[in-house]
Amino acid sequence: MAPIPGSGLAKGLAVTLRTMTRKTVTAQYPDVQPELPPRTRGVIGLFEENCTVCMLCARECPDWCIYIDSHKETVPPAVPGGRERSRNVLDRFAIDFSLCMYCGICIEVCPFDALFWSPEFEYAETDIHELTHERDKLREWMWTVPAPPALDPSAEEPKELAAARKTAEKLAATQQAEPDEPEEGADS
Repeated sequence: MAPIPGSGLAKGLAVTLRTMTRKTVTAQYPDVQPELPPRTRGVIGLFEENCTVCMLCARECPDWCIYIDSHKETVPPAVPGGRERSRNVLDRFAIDFSLCMYCGICIEVCPFDALFWSPEFEYAETDIHELTHERDKLREWMWTVPAPPALDPSAEEPKELAAARKTAEKLAATQQAEPDEPEEGADS
């Protein structure tokens, strides 16, 4: 059977008419905020209190877009007769988002949980030099970091918690096994 001439054109026009009569699903962005996945990679937030200036994030960054400056401070001894210690103090922590490729390596290698993904994505600037955000701006984004997802109830208990629980149970069992000693000078 030979196709009817113009049937392909008719099918194409039918699809076009069907599409034209449907309601649009375009979200008008500035007025309507998009629904983002829970762990969206927007910008990097800095939890400054956890940063020990170990420089792992800056060393592992493939783009070299993390700038860290610090100085050493002497800490007095914790106990009398102890020795003084020195610690690093963070002076500058900046990320150049014009260079950043959002790979997340800096967040993964941070051993002290000082860097987190924030879902903020509205940080466009008119000047490229303003895309280098200092620690004050990175600290502001820390408040937008979502809480981590809940643990799976069927997951295995972490080894640290299991060991602590077993130790606490043994301690409670030994305390119950020991008879209470009577107080001295008590009348019976």
